[in-house]
Amino acid sequence: MQWVRDLYDWVLKWSESKYGTGALVVMAFAEASFFPIPPDVLLIALALGARNKAIRYGILCSLGSIAGAMFGFGIGYFLWWTNSNEFSGLAQFFFDIVPGFTHDLFFRIQEQYNTWNFWVIFTAGFTPIPFKIFTVTAGAFNINFPMFLIASTISRSARFLLVSGLIWKYGEPIREFIDRYFNKLAILFTVLLIGGFFIIRYFI
Repeated sequence: MQWVRDLYDWVLKWSESKYGTGALVVMAFAEASFFPIPPDVLLIALALGARNKAIRYGILCSLGSIAGAMFGFGIGYFLWWTNSNEFSGLAQFFFDIVPGFTHDLFFRIQEQYNTWNFWVIFTAGFTPIPFKIFTVTAGAFNINFPMFLIASTISRSARFLLVSGLIWKYGEPIREFIDRYFNKLAILFTVLLIGGFFIIRYFI
């Protein structure tokens, strides 16, 4: 796990860089539409490195993720289908690179939208479930956009502001906790990430 620790230390240095804030916004944007790595890692690193800016980082991370969610919606709405209502090359690319994302799962997600609507987006936005799958499918199925935007805004803001708020209030104890238990936390983070794909694969 030494390479993970090295990556963690490298990410922490972004808090001292003038590009750290921009990197956080870009990562949050990308993760909500196509990028596999959640922005929480960089958010935590930046907030721990500059605790007085923690809430600001949480807000910027939320805004970047919300913008990314709209971009993901646009991918699904404009680029998912061909003129003959078949999967486009871009859609097939998503099926090929996203673990567990199959044609069958795609249409099962549609059933969940029909049943739960707002709560599907909210749950995906707040939990480790891969958010990008739901932003893109929401566009592909032409889910009501204002509802989508409201659910994305509430869930993403709640998630990132909760993280940044805890760091702002309990910064040093959390820093010490992460330093002491980092390897276990890294394993837990990986399990949660994989678990998110498992949930959407077998329970949706």
